[in-house]
Amino acid sequence: MATFLIILTLLLVLFSAFLCWQLIMQQQLITRMLKSNELTGSTQEPELVLTLRVIDPIGLAKRESKSARVLADKLPIMVRKIVYQEVMKELEQEMSERNIPVQMHIEYR
Repeated sequence: MATFLIILTLLLVLFSAFLCWQLIMQQQLITRMLKSNELTGSTQEPELVLTLRVIDPIGLAKRESKSARVLADKLPIMVRKIVYQEVMKELEQEMSERNIPVQMHIEYR
């Protein structure tokens, strides 16, 4: 029984040493990557992005369009996409009337 416990202890010590070595190697790799990419002294400011979410696109479509009342129940995904495209068109039109240059695109998440 004592022999078994000694062997088990040695295996656990070896495994712990291996994990410690892996941790040290990982820290060195991260340090090298940060130095090579110069991420530690980055002075570039983050870019600001405006996100717009229509709370009830199906309700909006039903309220604004007669055809959407029929399609909303049968093709809700398509109606949502059309609502977002129309909102984007209206926003682009408003921004161009005010001479504000914008770049818009729809992200699907």
